[in-house]
Amino acid sequence: MRFSTNWLAVLGAACVAAVSVSAGAAPAERPYCPDAAHAAPAKVPADLSAAVARAFQMDESAMRGGAYVRCAGPKLLACYVGANLHCFKADTRRALPGASAWCRANRGSLVIPMSATGHATIYDWSCDGDRAVAGKVLMPVDARGYIAGNWKEIR
Repeated sequence: MRFSTNWLAVLGAACVAAVSVSAGAAPAERPYCPDAAHAAPAKVPADLSAAVARAFQMDESAMRGGAYVRCAGPKLLACYVGANLHCFKADTRRALPGASAWCRANRGSLVIPMSATGHATIYDWSCDGDRAVAGKVLMPVDARGYIAGNWKEIR
């Protein structure tokens, strides 16, 4: 098949123009959410730290050490580890070694402290004699297994 010289020149110029335009255009930055790779808690990326700090009404430098983000579908959620706040999967077990040990040492105790149960448990714990008993749910868990009240949506 024969092409005219003019047609080849036009085709070549069009290809050069197309490459120039695409090379000069910056790729659109992909949003953090939704992304299945960000479903688990991770340290806050630098480009999200200002928004997370605002959500928790704290200084960015104070937030960096103890804040996490994750995606719940299209929503960006953040958690800040506080005195009793847990940012990882909730502990939904109804038998805990620490609670059992507490009850053996403190028979009939009406309360088992978090130092014995851990901060990830969702239950109100007490002792029935020397047996640990998981009571009512104190902290509801979201669909992915995290303590729902510890996570804020970041807009």
